[in-house]
Amino acid sequence: MSKTIRSFAIMAIFVSITWAAGFAQSSGEAVYKAKCQNCHGVTGMADTAVGKALKVKPVSDPAVLKFTNAAMIDATRNGMGKMQSFKDKLTDAEIRAAVAYFRSLAK
Repeated sequence: MSKTIRSFAIMAIFVSITWAAGFAQSSGEAVYKAKCQNCHGVTGMADTAVGKALKVKPVSDPAVLKFTNAAMIDATRNGMGKMQSFKDKLTDAEIRAAVAYFRSLAK
């Protein structure tokens, strides 16, 4: 019986970790879709009407790729150029998750 309980406990831990990792990924994607996609596009290529009008650089642009995570988080938090500030609209965790998702589009 103790082997059964141990097996269930291990399975529960595994499922919890897997769910948490999936939630973290999907939250970044959800924030990106809600707040960033209008300008940066579905694939990060800034191929939307707004992105083209504002001359937003795509995620694959060398200038964008040179940004550190900290610089990109700061730009999202405080705004940069024509990009609005999100410090009053998103939490730090949401900003980090959206930046991570945006960066994943470059791969």
